[in-house]
Amino acid sequence: MILTVTLNAALDDTYEVPDARLGAVHRVAAVHSRPGGKGVNVARVLHALGHEVVAAGLAGGHAGRRIEEGLGSLGVPAAFTPVAAESRRTVTVVGAEATMFCEPGPRVTGAEWAAFRAAFESLARDAAVVVLSGSLPPGVPPDAYALLARIAPAPVILDADGEALRLGLAGGPGIVKPNAEELARASGTGDTAAGIRALREAGAGAVVASLGADGVLAATPDGVLRAALDRPVPGNPTGAGDALVAGLAAGLAAGLPWPDRLRRSVALAACAVRSPVAGEIDPAGLPALLPRVTLRTEENHAARPHE
Repeated sequence: MILTVTLNAALDDTYEVPDARLGAVHRVAAVHSRPGGKGVNVARVLHALGHEVVAAGLAGGHAGRRIEEGLGSLGVPAAFTPVAAESRRTVTVVGAEATMFCEPGPRVTGAEWAAFRAAFESLARDAAVVVLSGSLPPGVPPDAYALLARIAPAPVILDADGEALRLGLAGGPGIVKPNAEELARASGTGDTAAGIRALREAGAGAVVASLGADGVLAATPDGVLRAALDRPVPGNPTGAGDALVAGLAAGLAAGLPWPDRLRRSVALAACAVRSPVAGEIDPAGLPALLPRVTLRTEENHAARPHE
């Protein structure tokens, strides 16, 4: 079983708005409302691929009930710890580009956080891989991911930003998946190789930096690899990083070698771009995308940690 954790789960609303422009009035072509948050999206992709998965986290109020009901309607097993405050909403406007608006999330009490920790410890005992994803709601300690990573007996994948990522590295996650902006914020440098090296020195076993249309640069215990699609696919990139994490989790659970793990993960990210809604993929498109992923070993091993 793969356990995903979304401490700041959301009710995701996606508006399809062709030619969206700031300061203008638009007619929305289509509206999609789904349970969301990064870990929830990872769980939905894994479920679509046929993997055994449990989505855990915090949920409260009307939005929280809709998140849990939405996962139930999709057949995704969920084990959310209730909180008194209202779970957040996110709004994504998809036109020529995708623009997202994210609420901060519910304020979590000390008792609610303690209840989640106890539930997590129980769930993690049966997990082959644990995925910790997304932002932290108010009231959750900033080093929450480090605490959870230390509790988990299984390998941990961390996908976070800012202080949650920087402090989470102290928990020794097996894989960290930042995008280029998150990597720069966490490491203090815009140089990708130097940023990856800094994260590994801070505690990450491997770092897979997602670079958008340029694919991923992965610094692993087995070497530094770059994987990318032969050409970008058009669509909504909002959930591509979550699909990439789902691929990494599935590959880790299956014991796939890094080259195969990266090829499948990059192809899954491309599948997600083709979907108008984050967290959804069409698995039927995966076989055609896999041969289009190019993989090479980087000659410059600057991304390796110092010996």
